[in-house]
Amino acid sequence: MPVFTPPDRSRPVALWLAGVATLVFIMVIVGGVTRLTGSGLSITEWKPIMGAIPPLNAADWNEAFQKYRAIPQYQLVNAGMSLDEFKFIFWWEWGHRQLGRFIGLAFFLPWAVFMLLRFAPPASPLRAWAMPDRLVWRTTALLALGGLQGFIGWWMVASGLSERVLVAPERLATHLGLAFLIFAALIWTALEAWHGESRNVPPAGWARGAGALLGLVFVQCLLGALVAGGKAGLVYTDWPMMNGALLPPVDWSQGAVAFLHDQALTQFNHRITAYLLLAFVTVYAVQAYRWRLAEGAGAGAYAVAAGVWAQAVLGVFTLIWSVPLWLGVAHQGGAAVLLGLATLNLWLVLRSQPRRFMSGPRSTGL
Repeated sequence: MPVFTPPDRSRPVALWLAGVATLVFIMVIVGGVTRLTGSGLSITEWKPIMGAIPPLNAADWNEAFQKYRAIPQYQLVNAGMSLDEFKFIFWWEWGHRQLGRFIGLAFFLPWAVFMLLRFAPPASPLRAWAMPDRLVWRTTALLALGGLQGFIGWWMVASGLSERVLVAPERLATHLGLAFLIFAALIWTALEAWHGESRNVPPAGWARGAGALLGLVFVQCLLGALVAGGKAGLVYTDWPMMNGALLPPVDWSQGAVAFLHDQALTQFNHRITAYLLLAFVTVYAVQAYRWRLAEGAGAGAYAVAAGVWAQAVLGVFTLIWSVPLWLGVAHQGGAAVLLGLATLNLWLVLRSQPRRFMSGPRSTGL
């Protein structure tokens, strides 16, 4: 007799989603290298299908180079760049876009198969591979978000093709923020596909705390994207002060746009939120220890706390060393890892039995 998995879960679906999440993480790393090498504007056109074919001969390369030479970034930043130097940044951006196309196929093709298997006969072993009912709308939403990400990516690039030498910081934050959102959603949905539906009702206080922690981590990721988009990490590279001052000068003549574009303010906001996040996660982890959080929820709390502290130290060194490529990429990748840990922590809290939270604090004096 064949053994079937419960209808609300699917291990093959879980493995597929975890694999796509891994690809998205790699995409975050590749995107970081693309940004830090100044490669993002090297391809000045958006061709979702034909753009997969790179220049194949000297005439094609010269045409692509001429288009790049027409934009402000070349004229104001890279004037005199050679064709070989252009090819270096071109290949990074082409690889970035190509990886995006590959991720799209890696999601869509298995998704279509898992959806079609829902129509297999009820007694067929193939039903064990079908998309569970409760995950249909979630995976469909993820597919739509992936398509939207392609449009957002071009919207971001377009902002740097005229009047600017860089993409608009708020558009970069939108692009990276959506990537992080998709990454977290893939992790969550993979966990749901592996374990099935939970009927536990965890204490509301811990659920709110874990949810607030995840939200604060995500906000910090967006603030970091504004810093990256505005090259704000290259100014005020001392710490804990900012050029010897507690509060750096801010150009308020921009109005509310200063929160998005002013280098001093975006870096200051990123620092202050980091301090708030450090305090929050430390208290959260201490309370998790005192209340003996079990079933993985305690380990999740400690992992997030360790991740926040490691990311903070990495951020300080990235700043004071003026964002070398390897540290900048590590810091961006660390943000994705931290978001994944915070997502896992919330999922574990929502899965834990209430009685595990109510055993009382340890008598440790903490």
